[in-house]
Amino acid sequence: MRIEIWSDVACPWCYVGKRRFEKALADFEHRDDVEVVWRSYLLDPGAPDQPTESVAEHLGRKYGGGPEGGQRMVDQMEATAAEEGLLFNLAIAQRVSTVDAHRVLHLAGDPAHGGSPQRVDALKERLLRAYFVEGGNVADPDLLRAAALEAGLDAERVAEVLASREYADDVQADVDQAQAFGASGVPFFVVDRKYAVPGAQPTATFADVLQRAWDEAHPALQSVGGPDEDGAVCGPDGCA
Repeated sequence: MRIEIWSDVACPWCYVGKRRFEKALADFEHRDDVEVVWRSYLLDPGAPDQPTESVAEHLGRKYGGGPEGGQRMVDQMEATAAEEGLLFNLAIAQRVSTVDAHRVLHLAGDPAHGGSPQRVDALKERLLRAYFVEGGNVADPDLLRAAALEAGLDAERVAEVLASREYADDVQADVDQAQAFGASGVPFFVVDRKYAVPGAQPTATFADVLQRAWDEAHPALQSVGGPDEDGAVCGPDGCA
């Protein structure tokens, strides 16, 4: 079973959704047969490479209410994240571009350069923590290099990617596919290209769709007839 997850490293609900999905997957009987593929999405394509305002200031300006209104939204989000064991520190989070972060995530998943799903997941987790817990600038090449090295990527290869626009087309292709699927935001989960799960749904919802998709892909045989009906068979002990 293949699960594709569109998300952004500056999206708080994506981090919450990741935790809820992980809990459902951990309890799923067939979890070892599930392939998780992270896809790119740009919530704020116009964000600058250098921070110019805090998340609270940006939210207050974008949705109204000023810094105070933005802070109320931040407080609500932090309370929700805490329920999933995530200690957000959005007071120090800065609005920055995530394009380069996504490009490095694509490198982490490129098997031609030692990439793997495990390295993508490790890097994804590290960048989310850097942004939401540590207040790191995920557009900073130094932060991206350090995070990539922690995830096991080759230092020279990471430097090459950051010095170029490599994987930019892959990032855009992910964004285009999300739009083609009708995604209006993230996180956005797609199971076997059959089920779409928008948003950070409760863990129970993820558990339900995992089981449903598995059962449909691996249907159990339905027996017709019974032992009291004509249906003679032969077995190791003879024929009846």
